[in-house]
Order: sequence, then C-alpha cells, then structure tokens
Amino acid sequence: MAIEDIYALIAPDMEGVNRCIQARLQSEVVLVNQIGVYIINSGGKRLRPVIHLLAARALAYEGSQHIELATVIEFIHTATLLHDDVVDNSDLRRGKETANNLFGNEASVLVGDFLYSRAFEMMVELGSMPVMDILAHATNTIAEGEVLQLLNVHDADTSEARYLEVIHNKTARLFESAAQLGAIIAGRSKEETQAMKAYGMHLGCAFQLIDDVLDYRASSDEIGKNIGDDLAEGKPTMPLIYAMHNGTAEEATEIRKAIEEGGLERIDKVCAAIESTGAIDYTADCAQIEADKAIEALSIIPASDYKDALSFLARFAVERTY
Repeated sequence: MAIEDIYALIAPDMEGVNRCIQARLQSEVVLVNQIGVYIINSGGKRLRPVIHLLAARALAYEGSQHIELATVIEFIHTATLLHDDVVDNSDLRRGKETANNLFGNEASVLVGDFLYSRAFEMMVELGSMPVMDILAHATNTIAEGEVLQLLNVHDADTSEARYLEVIHNKTARLFESAAQLGAIIAGRSKEETQAMKAYGMHLGCAFQLIDDVLDYRASSDEIGKNIGDDLAEGKPTMPLIYAMHNGTAEEATEIRKAIEEGGLERIDKVCAAIESTGAIDYTADCAQIEADKAIEALSIIPASDYKDALSFLARFAVERTY
C-alpha cells in the first residue's frame, strides 16, 4: 500500500469534502475568500480529514455527516495554521509563502477566527451534542497547547514530559478527535470509540515527533519550510532536549544558548551535538513507539481495507520524509 492508495480508497468522500470546503468558505468579504482559498489550497495532505473519513468507513458508517465533519476538522486545523504562522512569524509553509507574509498578520488572524466560527456554525447545524462537546474541548485544548509552547520558547529547562504535553495538546488532540468522531457518528461501542481515540492520539504524537526529526534531517524543498525553524525560534523540541541532557558539558552549553537566544548562529554545533548523542534516532524511536501503539489500538476494529489504511498511516507517519 502507498499513500496514493489511501486517497484512492476514499476518493468519492474526499471529493465531497473538497466540494464542501469550497462551498462553506464563501463569504461576502473578498479578503476572507482570498486568504481562505489560498491557505486551504496550499498543498496540504488533508491528513486529519482523511483519518476521520477512514475511521468512519472502518466502522461501517453509511451516512453523510462524515463529509461535513471532515470539513469542520480541516477548517479548525487551517485556523490553527494561520494563527501559528503569525505567532511564529513564519514566512514559509508547505513550500509557499505563508498567508501572513502575503496578506499581513492582522488579516491572517481574523480569517483564522472566521474559519473557527464557520466550523462551529457547521457543528451546530449537525445537531449532535457529543460532536460539539468533543470538538469544543479539542479546540480549547489546542489553544492551551499553543500557550504552553509559547511558555517553553527560549526555556532551556523544558523537560521531555513538558514537551510531550505540548505536542499532545497542540498536535495530537485534533488527530484524536478526528478518529474518535468517526466512531461517534457510526454509533459504535464505548470500547471501539476509545480505541479510535487512542489511535488518533498516538498517531498525532508520532507525526509531530517525526516533524522534529525532519527539522534537522530533511531539505527545505522536502518539508516545505525552512530547516532549523524551530531552533531559530528558540523552541526546545525533543532532539534538542535529549542532546542537551546526553551530550558533553560543552554541547549542553551550546544547545542551552541556542534555545535561550534563538537564531541560527549555533546551528552547526547544535546539529553536531544532535548527531553525536543519537538524538535523532532517539526521537525517531519515540515516534515508532507511538505508531506501534496506534496500530495496537486498532486491534478490536473489524478487518477491512479502511482499517488497513489506518494502520498504513501510522507506519507512514514515521517513515515519511516530508
């Protein structure tokens, strides 16, 4: 199985999601349309909607709410990207200029707010209190994760546990909700719903840990952002935390200064320390453990091509180079 096979498996559903996105992005305000269309069509993998669609189909869902929910999930994710890029002052995402770089910070923040509010309008239309409860709490947790990450910036004393809390809240929570909601709308058992929730959470953590790896291993063309962006912003990610605690005193000092001061002046020494301590392999091993847990969580889900696709996504999360 390849990633293209996943999209082929759910092609009709994805076409429905794309139509729904285009329809629900419409606004009488021209700038909202421009920025919304730009960021939505900027080359993302639509991974979170894909997870939701596969989870719903794996649990034999036959209705149409999964199309609306996948769109809601994509709108929430896109809103977080718009806000993230403003907070991080990013100028490149998915190999293209960020919306804030093109349209300005103010417009990006406000269109992010528009996408959040449109997502909640759509949730209300679905008329399901469990759906609204899950997504409302997820959105709140994501915001908390953003604030936690902000508190960790330039803090060289950030622990591995504190960092894992950030990625669970900031990244994994929407993966978790996407998979869980597939079981909710399918009306499945508490055990299957919990299994899908666990699958999404572990998959999201694996995905973010590999992003940490790619920040030092991939090329800008491959990952669509500038290499060393996290280091430049003073973000203590897993490779940095591990290398600082397992390297020499000199290496620890260099990494501490790099985190506290930001910038890329020390990137060569930091990369050397990451390499010598095996921090990349350690982070990749952590991601593999999360991926294995995601696959294990699917054990009670009935066999199907959709279940196989979910398992493949867990392996893809740790094997990808972009």
